[in-house]
Amino acid sequence: MTMRDTPADLARALARNAESVCRRYLPNGRREGRYWLAGDTAGNPGRSLFVRLHGPESGMGAAGKWTDAATGEHGDLLDLIRARCGLASFRDAADEARRFLSLPRRDPPPAPSPDHPRPTQVRIEAARRLFAMAQPLLGTLAAAYLRTRGIGDLTGTSALRFHPACYYRDGTGATVTLPALLAAVTDDAGRIMGVHRTYLAADGSGKADLATPRRAMGSLLGHGVRLGFGRNVQPHVIAAGEGLETMLSLRQLMPAMPMIAGLSAAHLGALLIPPGVRRLYLALDADGAGREGTRRLAERARQAGIEALTLRSALGDFNDDLRHPFSDPREGDQQGVGTERVRLGLLRQLAPGDAARFVS
Repeated sequence: MTMRDTPADLARALARNAESVCRRYLPNGRREGRYWLAGDTAGNPGRSLFVRLHGPESGMGAAGKWTDAATGEHGDLLDLIRARCGLASFRDAADEARRFLSLPRRDPPPAPSPDHPRPTQVRIEAARRLFAMAQPLLGTLAAAYLRTRGIGDLTGTSALRFHPACYYRDGTGATVTLPALLAAVTDDAGRIMGVHRTYLAADGSGKADLATPRRAMGSLLGHGVRLGFGRNVQPHVIAAGEGLETMLSLRQLMPAMPMIAGLSAAHLGALLIPPGVRRLYLALDADGAGREGTRRLAERARQAGIEALTLRSALGDFNDDLRHPFSDPREGDQQGVGTERVRLGLLRQLAPGDAARFVS
C-alpha cells in the first residue's frame, strides 16, 4: 500500500477502516446503525461521542468524522487517535496511525510555507482573532453568569473574556450569534493555541439552551486554560483539573495557587506539565472519565519525579461543593455553608506548608 505522507491521506485511509479504528481505540463503545457511539475521546462508555462509519471520503457526512456532543469537539480519525493516546504532536499521531494501518514510518513532511499553512495553524489563528475581538470580563454578562455559579473573585483570570455575539453553528449548518464566555487555551510560553466557548443565556442566568453549549477551537491537546500564572514566573506548586468552573471554584479559596483547566478528561490526561513544577494537585471529578484523566496525568507526573496529590470534592465536583450546602457523614447530619466546608476539606488534603500559604 502506498500513499502520500499527508494528514488528509492518513485520515482517509483510517476512514476506510473506520469500524476497525473504533474497535481498537474506543473498545468500550458500540455500533448503532451507521455510527459508533462512545462516552468521550478517553474511551469511556457512553453515547455523547459518535463516529460516522460510512459515507463519502470528504465533505458533509464523510466517513470517519466524529463529534463529542458533550464538549463540541470534533475531527477525523487521526484527531481521535491523537486525543485517545494523549499525543501532543501530529508526527506521533501519524506514527500511531501508520502502526495501525501497517504502514512504514515516514520522515516528517516539509514545513508549510506562509502561503500554505497547515489546517491546525489556520484554526489556531482563528482562535487568536476571536479572543482578540472579545472584551475584558469584569462587568459583563459572563461575569454575571459566573456569579450564578458561586464564582465572584475573578483575580488572575486574564485568560477569560466575554464576546457579546459569538457565532454558533448547529447540527444543520444554521448559524446564529449568542453571548459567550471565552477562555484562552495557552501553552507554556503563554501563546494562545485555542479558545473554549461557553454560550450563555441572554440574561446571564445560565448556559444557552443548546444541545452543546460548550465548544472549542484551535489546538487544545497538551494545553489548558491558565489561571493565576504570572509572566516569566515558573511556579513550583500548581493545581490542575478538568472543568473550567471546577478550577475557578478552587480559586475562590486558593487565589494564590496557579491553576490549569484541561477542559475535558482526555485533554487533562494529556496536559503538558509546566517546567519547574514540583508538586501537582489534581482536582478529581467524580465521574469515570474524570477519574481516568486524573489517573493518567498523575502517572505522568510521578514518572517525571513530580509529587502528585489528589483533591477530592464532597459532591460531584468543586463547583457543586461551592454552590450547595452539604452534610459530611463523618460529622453526622450537621449542615454547613458550601464555601466554608470546601475550605475545611482543602485544609485536610493539602500539604501543611501549602495549606498555610494558599488557603485564604
